[in-house]
Amino acid sequence: MRFFKFKRLKIVEQIAIVFFFAVLIPMSVSGFIINNVNQQSMRSQLRESAVLITNMVSDEIDFFSGSISGNLEQLALSLKYFKDPAKQAKYLKEVKSSIRNCEDLAVVSPAEAEKIHEQNKLENKVTITVALENDKVLVATYSLVELQDELFNSLQDDSRQIYVLTNDGKLIASHNFKDEDFQKTISLLPKSMKTNKPVIFGDVKNQPLVYVKKDNPKITIIVNTTEYVTNKTINKNRLKIILSIAAATLMILFVTALYTFHLYINIRQLFKGIISLSKGNYERQIRLLVTAFTPHEMVFLAFEFNRMASEIHKSYKQLKKNNKELKQLNEFRSNLIDTVSHELRTPLTSIQGYTTRLMRSDIVIDEETKQKSLRIIKEQSERLKRLIEDLLTIPDIEGMRLRTNLETVYMPEVFETARILVKNKDNKQIIINIAEDFPNVSGDKTRLEQVFVNLIENAVKYANPDSQIVVDTAVVDGKAKFFVKNECNVIAPKQLKKLFEKFVRMDDNTTRTTRGTGLGLFIVKGLVEAMSGTIELHSDTKCGFCAEVTLNLAEIQEAANASGN
Repeated sequence: MRFFKFKRLKIVEQIAIVFFFAVLIPMSVSGFIINNVNQQSMRSQLRESAVLITNMVSDEIDFFSGSISGNLEQLALSLKYFKDPAKQAKYLKEVKSSIRNCEDLAVVSPAEAEKIHEQNKLENKVTITVALENDKVLVATYSLVELQDELFNSLQDDSRQIYVLTNDGKLIASHNFKDEDFQKTISLLPKSMKTNKPVIFGDVKNQPLVYVKKDNPKITIIVNTTEYVTNKTINKNRLKIILSIAAATLMILFVTALYTFHLYINIRQLFKGIISLSKGNYERQIRLLVTAFTPHEMVFLAFEFNRMASEIHKSYKQLKKNNKELKQLNEFRSNLIDTVSHELRTPLTSIQGYTTRLMRSDIVIDEETKQKSLRIIKEQSERLKRLIEDLLTIPDIEGMRLRTNLETVYMPEVFETARILVKNKDNKQIIINIAEDFPNVSGDKTRLEQVFVNLIENAVKYANPDSQIVVDTAVVDGKAKFFVKNECNVIAPKQLKKLFEKFVRMDDNTTRTTRGTGLGLFIVKGLVEAMSGTIELHSDTKCGFCAEVTLNLAEIQEAANASGN
């Protein structure tokens, strides 16, 4: 028992699954890995840069401290040469103006130096002292504001927060100061702090905090990596990576969708072509949407399919043509058998009967009876001869191999011969209206006699009782025209068109009242066209039935032949 039924997926569904597993998942995983690697790298850079800034500030402070201490020591050595306090004061006043950021220089007692220091603390100023001889102290007062400007001059574009504290926790210098961030940073300082070495602290990985506690001078430098710096370095890069991967995915999706769209349209065209072919529509051709996305194999497949469909269509048309020819051949065979059974049996029976009668020796046959029998045998033999000649003419007409000997023909003589040869048992009146000086025509005399014998006999057979058969002649537009007319019922145009076909008669096998093979008009048409003429049939209330034969005049035909030569 099968619990799961396998379902064949469509091409679009398969491409969607392939896209999901081959593109979307790998791109997502790659984006996640790249983002983590980038975050780790940027985090490391933030930590290193924070430590670097801490060391830079520490070096700047050491430089300022060393520079100020060196200046004051040199100044203390110079004061040994000024014994008079007034001269010392004058000298210090002159020197103070040459020392940067120095607000005051004084030689005081240790107690007075302590008072100056306390006062400077209140005013956020720095006090530096150097011991002199005679229990005196050289006191220098520096402005922190100006020192701070020089201290953070190289860090103006940096967004980190920098704090410089005294050992008792008083802020003496800062960069990008914010009280809330300052209080939070101070609260995160460890209770036990290492000295003279940058230490990273804090509980936020992407916002490293660094401090360095110095022994000389006794200060603590803190560098705070703010959220703004983190967003600028990590989060924005992360967003750029995500957007880049998303843009790449969308581009791949767009190109894949466009490719799938063209592929799907072309495959549907292939399906429609195959379905049409299976239903017998061999004329259907596949028309592809050929673009840069159309594979060569599909174009080749469509081309081969169209070629195959064309070959099948040609074979199908040839098969239909062959079937039609076979059907016509079968009808010809049936009609031939029917004609033989109706048209050959009767004269043969008559010939056989009268021949047997003449050959009998037990009876006496008078001369009149003998001549009558021989006449009937002769008539029936001629009938058989004409039937056989008609049957033998058919292949020549169909194969366009019918030969005619074109000559100048005098038509009154042709009609006179035709009147004699026509079988007119009902003795219908045959009127031929042709002048003795009617222009000669170009044709085969024997064939023309055969043509008009057939047409007049056909008119006699199907004419109404006690009616006339009329043959009119005329010359129209340089052509000789002959009209064979009789009086009969009007023939429908559809039936009229079929009279030139083989074995077609006005009456069918069940209502046949006249003799004939149904080959007369077919042979007549072939003979007339072989002599470069035309024949048309008309039927209306005025003439009943009319066969119109058009032939070339002999003089015009000879002139045309001469110009051709």
